[in-house]
Amino acid sequence: GTAASYNALAVVCDIARRTRASVSVLYVIEVPRSLPLDAQLEDELEQGEAILQRAEEVADQHDIQLEGELLQARQAGHALVDEAVDQGMDAIALGVDYHQPLGRFQLGRVPQYVLAHAPCEVWVLRYPVEEARRNGRAEGDAERKTGD
Repeated sequence: GTAASYNALAVVCDIARRTRASVSVLYVIEVPRSLPLDAQLEDELEQGEAILQRAEEVADQHDIQLEGELLQARQAGHALVDEAVDQGMDAIALGVDYHQPLGRFQLGRVPQYVLAHAPCEVWVLRYPVEEARRNGRAEGDAERKTGD
């Protein structure tokens, strides 16, 4: 639901249109271990559905038919890799925000896990530093607050 993820989706849609590839979007709700995996997390479900709806809008702008799925799992990285294997995906694309805690760029745990364990190509897309500070971070924060 961040600006970086929608940007990555737009890039993937442009490539898919040219190569006649299909595009799937997976939104993973991470369920805490203190709850059953099938727990009803209404707020998270609503947020996930809103994000998938926005993803469909991005795909429509690029004339791409999108298949979206909402999944609950303990860890998002594991779920992404498992789905890629189960569905026989050729690539996983991740949009990442620019994070620089303590003055050093870092990837989050999900991109790190996917890069280390995916059996297919992994594309990691992020904004340039200046644009992330100017646009991506502000948009991502606003989207998280509104559930978009």
